[in-house]
Amino acid sequence: MSRRLTALNTLLRLIARPRLSHVRDPQEARRDFARTARLVFRAPPYSLWLPGAVRGEAEGAPEIPGLWISCGPVRQRHVILYLHGGGYTTGSPDTHRGMLARLSKLSGLRVFAPDYRLAPEHPAPAALEDAQAAWDGLVALGYEPERIVLAGDSAGGGLAFALLARLCAAGTPPALAIGLAPWVDLAGGGASLAENAGRDALLPAARFEDLVRLYAGTLPRNDVRLSPLYADFPDPPPVLLQVSESEILRDDTLRLEARLRDFGAEVTLQTWPDAPHVFQIFDGWVPEARDALEGAAAEIRRRLAEIAPADQG
Repeated sequence: MSRRLTALNTLLRLIARPRLSHVRDPQEARRDFARTARLVFRAPPYSLWLPGAVRGEAEGAPEIPGLWISCGPVRQRHVILYLHGGGYTTGSPDTHRGMLARLSKLSGLRVFAPDYRLAPEHPAPAALEDAQAAWDGLVALGYEPERIVLAGDSAGGGLAFALLARLCAAGTPPALAIGLAPWVDLAGGGASLAENAGRDALLPAARFEDLVRLYAGTLPRNDVRLSPLYADFPDPPPVLLQVSESEILRDDTLRLEARLRDFGAEVTLQTWPDAPHVFQIFDGWVPEARDALEGAAAEIRRRLAEIAPADQG
C-alpha cells in the first residue's frame, strides 16, 4: 500500500466518514458530494464534458439527460455507459466526470453518464428504468449492444448489474460489464457488512438501513431490481469486478462473482487489501486509483479487440 493511500485512508476516517455518519438530509449530502468533487477529484488535461440526452425509439420513450465525456481520440462506434454511485441518493455525472475522463483517455472510448433520478424523491425502480432508457437511447443512436461497455460503481454498479440481468434475458448483452465495488445486495446478507464495519475508511455501516429505506420504497429488499445478486444472468458477457478487501461491501462483489460464474460468465476479479470504497475516483492522488483504472481500460481494449480485431472505428 502506498504512503499516499495510507494518508488518504486517515483523512477519510477523520473527515469524510464522520460526516457521512451524521448527515441526514439528502439535499445536504448532495451538496457535500458536489463540493468535494469540484475541490478534490482530478481530471486529465484536455478532458471534454458535453451535456446531452438520449432517447429510445419506442413511442413515449423518455429522454434521459447526461454527460458525454471524453479525453483524447476515441473510437466512434463504441461507447461506455457508466452509472455513477452515491447510494442512490447523491452523486451525478458531474461528481464522477474526472474519473470517467481518465477512463476515456485510457480506454480510447467515449463515455455517456446518465443523470438518472435519485431517491427519496424517486424511489426504486425509477433509477433502473432510467438506466434501461439510457441503454435504449444509445442503441437508438446506432451503438450495437456488442460495442457497448456497461459499467458503474457502488449503487451505480448495482444498477449496472440489474440492467445486465435484463439485457441477458433479452439476448442483447453488452461487450463487457464492469463493477467497481457494486452494491448488489440491499438485503444486507454479506458478512463483510459487520466484519469490516471498523475497517472501512469511508462507509459507515450504521447508515446502511437508512439508505436502503430511502431507495427501496415498497419493493422487497431481495427484489432483483434492487438486489441483482439474486438475479439470473443467462449467457452473460465477460465481467470485470474491482473491490477493496477492507470495505463493508466487499462480500457483495465476492458473492456476485460466484453468482455470475454459476451462469458461465468469464469473471476477472481484482482486489486491493486496504483501500476506500470506490478509491478509483481519487485518480491523480493515489497510485492505486490509476492502477485500477488502467486495469479496467486494458480489459475494455482486450474485449473489444476480440469482438472486432480489425475495426478501429
